Amino acid sequence: MRESTLVTVTGASGFIALHTICLLLQQGYAVRGTLRDLSRMESLVKSLSDHCDVTNLSFVKADLNDDAGWADAMVDADYLLHMASPLPAEAPKDENDLIVPARDGALRAIKAAVDAGVRRIVMTSSIAAVSGGHDKSETLNESYWSDTEKDIGAYQKSKTIAERASWEFISSLADDRRPEFSVINPGFVLGPVLDADTSASHEIIRRILVRDVPGIPNIGFSLVDVRDVASAHVTALTHGAAPGKRYICVAEAMSFRDIAACLKKHVTPKGYKVIQRPVPDWLVHFLALFSPTFKLVVSRLGPATKFDTSRIREDFCWNPMQMTRSIEETADSLIAHKIV
Repeated sequence: MRESTLVTVTGASGFIALHTICLLLQQGYAVRGTLRDLSRMESLVKSLSDHCDVTNLSFVKADLNDDAGWADAMVDADYLLHMASPLPAEAPKDENDLIVPARDGALRAIKAAVDAGVRRIVMTSSIAAVSGGHDKSETLNESYWSDTEKDIGAYQKSKTIAERASWEFISSLADDRRPEFSVINPGFVLGPVLDADTSASHEIIRRILVRDVPGIPNIGFSLVDVRDVASAHVTALTHGAAPGKRYICVAEAMSFRDIAACLKKHVTPKGYKVIQRPVPDWLVHFLALFSPTFKLVVSRLGPATKFDTSRIREDFCWNPMQMTRSIEETADSLIAHKIV
């Protein structure tokens, strides 16, 4: 690996991005991360330095909502990993608070990369751009798109609209200006944190551990560990099969109750009491009348959506870890960083 191979990673402080940056540095890449606020830089470098050599890591300021900084972020970059996107813990009052920065920010980053002559772009999307509005009896593959004409929620809309806009922009370019382009569509991402900041996806683990839930509703999750997501992104940067493709990145499905049972077995000896009380579906529907959080839960009641992950497994020889291990290590890291 040439030391001069430079990857620009947007949203460098994000959960998936930090793990991906760590893996890139371990594999000999130079990394330039974008941050909305450069005051985060020192703490991020310190957190990453516990896991990898940070000599070839640098940062620039760039915001999804502003044109400034994006050209600087792409200078001499060979690759772009566009990972920045809003991920709220609760539904916003106005869906455009998510949709606009997700879509416009993706286009800002991608256009700057095209202008700089970046050879390949890999974008982080989500299964939220695949599954919204589809019947759970179906097994979904990469040909499916979420139906934004239905009431699928602001986050699902934002991921779908941003990804579609990015594909459309890439397709609109002349052949001599068009970089190679690929998209990773992760499921619900768990795994250990590298610093004291958590992702919205950690909330299901954190809330169980601090007993900040009235009980465990009957909902399913399509799960994947963050380290397997990072590996998929790094592989997609150079793999010959990746350009022009989306990749659903899901390890396995588990119910919320299975996750709680796994946590109970693992953390009870550490002095934590884990709620196991089931919340019936009728109560979730009732609480949704008053709570935006429970309104989101209603749409997830029942088993997890089924996904065909044969493409990523075959193209990338991707063999993700078991989610019981990921759940245990997520809990351990939240405890170690005094988040719970």
